[in-house]
Amino acid sequence: MLKQRILTSLVLAPLALALVFYTPLTLFSYFAGAIILLGAWEWSAFMNLCDKVKRGAFVVLIAALLFALNLHWPIESLWQNNRLVGDANYLFTLSFAWWIVASYLVWRYPAMAKAWNEGLIMRGIAGLLTLIPLWLALNTLRSAQYSESTHFGSVLILVVLGIVWSADVGAYFSGKSFGKHKLMPKVSPNKTIEGLVGGVVASMVFVVVFCYFAEIKPALWPVYAVMTALIALFSAVGDLLESMFKREAGLKDSGSCLPGHGGILDRIDSLTAAAPMFVICYAWALSL
Repeated sequence: MLKQRILTSLVLAPLALALVFYTPLTLFSYFAGAIILLGAWEWSAFMNLCDKVKRGAFVVLIAALLFALNLHWPIESLWQNNRLVGDANYLFTLSFAWWIVASYLVWRYPAMAKAWNEGLIMRGIAGLLTLIPLWLALNTLRSAQYSESTHFGSVLILVVLGIVWSADVGAYFSGKSFGKHKLMPKVSPNKTIEGLVGGVVASMVFVVVFCYFAEIKPALWPVYAVMTALIALFSAVGDLLESMFKREAGLKDSGSCLPGHGGILDRIDSLTAAAPMFVICYAWALSL
């Protein structure tokens, strides 16, 4: 298993860097859409859709929505005068509201499971609110200040990935070393409160170090550190939300397309929450 994880990572890492840094904007948007559609296929299993036709129908629904949103918000038009276009903010506000609700659903699991698990529509809506804002967030970050620097948005994506990864690493080591109090044992038995705190602290340290090397004004470091803590907390909710849906569906992994890693959703679960929250914080920080 470990060998498979390492080999898969060695293949995926350069491909991900090439996608983020060297693909034209439109092509990047299409690749991001393809990742979302793979995630949609896996999410359809959370909906207990065993028939491939029904699972495909859910993927087609997501594809149609992405197509419509791409017509309305082409990746090249998401920023105007260094400001996020007004109506795109509505979707990110909806995403923020969804992750607040998702936090409550995770916190109250399994008591609240009947509120969403009995209805196919509710689980489908949860999938829409989890996956589609991620696509828009990736497009928004990649196209930021593109006319000034074609790689500025790529760096932003690496920052949000760094927040997620540092939070995961910090949570793992602090949980192993100090973990005594279970975080959500009915959702994910191995996660601890100490691990969550360690992950948040690690992500804050990562961002402060990035600010130092990026020569960002020290006066802004505390603001960015606080925003990072918020993003890291929501990334943990994204992870727990997928664990909750997998548990209800009786699945160990969301899929098997990534040897040693499981499915696409197993790799991007934290990012589904972190990326939209990062966009919200970044757009707000531009006004400082």
